[in-house]
Amino acid sequence: MATEIKHVSKTFGQTEALKSIDLSIKDGEFIAILGPSGCGKTTLLKLLAGFDSPSAGEIYIGGECVGEKHYSVPPEKRNIGMVFQSFALWPHMNVAEHIRFPLLHHRFLADDLKGNIDKRMKEVLHIVELHAFAKRMPHELSGGQKQRVALARAIAAKPALLLMDEPLSSLDAELRMEMRREIQSLHRMTGATIVYVTHDQDEALAMADRIVVMENGEIQQTGTPREIYYKPETEFVAKFVGKANLIPGEWLDEQTFKPHANSIQSFWTGVKVSPGLRARNLCPIRPEQFCLTQHEDGLKGTITNAQFQGKEIHYIVDTGSNLITIHEDSQKGPFHIGDHVYIQLKQSTLSKPLLPI
Repeated sequence: MATEIKHVSKTFGQTEALKSIDLSIKDGEFIAILGPSGCGKTTLLKLLAGFDSPSAGEIYIGGECVGEKHYSVPPEKRNIGMVFQSFALWPHMNVAEHIRFPLLHHRFLADDLKGNIDKRMKEVLHIVELHAFAKRMPHELSGGQKQRVALARAIAAKPALLLMDEPLSSLDAELRMEMRREIQSLHRMTGATIVYVTHDQDEALAMADRIVVMENGEIQQTGTPREIYYKPETEFVAKFVGKANLIPGEWLDEQTFKPHANSIQSFWTGVKVSPGLRARNLCPIRPEQFCLTQHEDGLKGTITNAQFQGKEIHYIVDTGSNLITIHEDSQKGPFHIGDHVYIQLKQSTLSKPLLPI
């Protein structure tokens, strides 16, 4: 269901948690709200859910105003589903009962579901692949199975808006990857509008149709995963998503950059970045867009750290004025801590814009 957030602010005492947020969410869209702890993303989700009211502005879900200054339609009167970070399963209910509960009590349950509750319950059990665990209690389930129960409960009544608050943060790395695929599959099958809060950039990049990057209660940038990654508009977005190296220097024109560093190479050409970063005399280069060599050409530096990551080795190079992160193919080299090296832009990068606009 289409959702509109118009000029929404939220204050707690003297703290302004949200600062005039504007966001339009299309029907069936998967939106990831991405940002560090304390940026306001969970506060925004609580306002969408109806757990709190805005201090200013308005929230519309399906064309109906559900939140404005000091007023909020309660969660049970909104056509939403919610997946919590802690799973929030009821210890006295088995898996099937968790799925049956919203089918019995959800205010917006469609007529065709009201007459086929058992059928819908079985259908959802198969969607999340828990049909063999229908009678299990929460304490008898693994972490991944508990998360599937939480997802199943949230989608059972076919809510128009599905809200997820960092649902994978308590799972181990392998389970998180598995559950990403599950959530993507659920989105394709249900067609629900999803708002997914996370601090994990990999989750947002992998799953979302659009990403909303937040910092200090404000939206820094909204765009597709490729736009956010390749076209950062602010210094924060460049560093938070993809960990870009922000190289200080001088822009000679819109595509020619001269780094202020211990450099044998005088300038880089064919570089396209946002006007905001140009105005700050910064050039964002991703770690994978650099390569290392011992030929005297490029930015001169010394390797201060190296981490083997399987197919890649992650290096930190001190140029004297910057610490630059570089991801190299582990089949190349390797270089070692203390090696004097030169940093170059990859030829494949130079043949096209670094951050294409």
